[in-house]
Amino acid sequence: MSIQIPGLTQVVIPATITVHLVAPDEPAENVTVSFLDYIKNVASSEIYPTWPESALRANIYAITSTALNRVFTEWYRSRGYNFDITNDTRFDQAYVQGRGIFDSVSQIVDDLFDSYINRQGQLEPLYAQFCDGRVSFCPGLLQWGTVGLAEQGYTPYEILQYYYGDNINLKEDTPLAEAYETYPGVPVQLGDNNPYILLMQIALNTISTNYPAIPKISNPTGTFDESTQEAVNAFQEIFDLPVTGIIDKATWYQIRRIYIAVTKLAELTSQGVIISDIPEYTPTPGPQEVVPRIQVVQYFLNVLSAYYSSIPTVDINGVLDTHTRSSIMEFQREFNIPITGIVDEQTWNAMSSSVIGILETLPPNAIALPALLWPGITYQLGSQSPGVYLIQQYLTYIASVLEGIAPTDPDGVFGPLTEQSVRQFQEYFGINVTGVVDRYTWDRIVLIYRNLRFGNTSNINGLT
Repeated sequence: MSIQIPGLTQVVIPATITVHLVAPDEPAENVTVSFLDYIKNVASSEIYPTWPESALRANIYAITSTALNRVFTEWYRSRGYNFDITNDTRFDQAYVQGRGIFDSVSQIVDDLFDSYINRQGQLEPLYAQFCDGRVSFCPGLLQWGTVGLAEQGYTPYEILQYYYGDNINLKEDTPLAEAYETYPGVPVQLGDNNPYILLMQIALNTISTNYPAIPKISNPTGTFDESTQEAVNAFQEIFDLPVTGIIDKATWYQIRRIYIAVTKLAELTSQGVIISDIPEYTPTPGPQEVVPRIQVVQYFLNVLSAYYSSIPTVDINGVLDTHTRSSIMEFQREFNIPITGIVDEQTWNAMSSSVIGILETLPPNAIALPALLWPGITYQLGSQSPGVYLIQQYLTYIASVLEGIAPTDPDGVFGPLTEQSVRQFQEYFGINVTGVVDRYTWDRIVLIYRNLRFGNTSNINGLT
């Protein structure tokens, strides 16, 4: 059964877009303008008409994709706002009400405004992060950098690949349609039948892979039957919504958000972004030092990137590099924390609690942990920290595969159950049984986890 619902299963170019003229939570005017005029305005505000044409085209693709991502995912509307995008460059891209438009930019936008970037295998337009590349830097496109690449002969597509990776497509000739919210306008409930319900059933079944407390809908047909109602009830209970068994507006958008997040998590895991290999620790002083705490931060950022499109993924290399700082700043911006690019106590607490809140709802086989270096802390009965939480997650997965090791209850507190699991792990692998996680035990736990989760389990006892 093929369903095409513009704005939900099909990307369309909206006739108009509504722009909030300051940051999301600040009071200001909303202006609704044609999508074509919006792209021309942003392009004229962000880039220079004297740049090489390949650079201009690459930037306009990025501008269009970012706007379409906000519209398609209903990023703001699903959170209760009455606009599609802001003009605050801390959150979105520059739009200057009433400004003039450059002729050369206008002509290129006329040619490209119905084109956008997406990842191979994905429907949604890419949130194509960019910054100027002189004053500010980010993991995405550097606007001034596109000029140099264009002067070297790069095509617009090659420029985009340079910044966003090889696994991108340029989608052209996108159909135009009136912009409207994807929510069908009225709640859907037991006995209803329409294509929207089928899409929700498919989304709930996908989500249930990561949230097994949500029962699978055995025969998704578009009819809201009792099994669909049970799945909706479970979803609402997990995500702290009123448990009514009815898909109202709040439930509709929460299902959409979680569906997008779990599919992106699966993509990141398959690409190795979540489980990047970690280099050996070399305590070289300076900005290139590999720091275990930074590895944890980078892992946290990658998990959060699945739920917040503005937070870019980073390499889990333990180095506080420019990309990591930029991603930290995006996290701070998203969570209304002072934007410093530094992981202070407030940032660390907000980041760790957010990620743990996500992970604690997932089964062990839906979580992909990186091979983190020992953070220099000995964990034992009474310890309490995100490091303990990671130990518990490692051991819980190991216990799901190997008999004789008890699972823990991941909560970040090193209690008797965690101590028991550590002792059983140590005994199983011939380690001195202390119930304490020192460097050697940490390294063994990580090694065994990695081989059980992603490697060859045929000779697991030989890994000690």
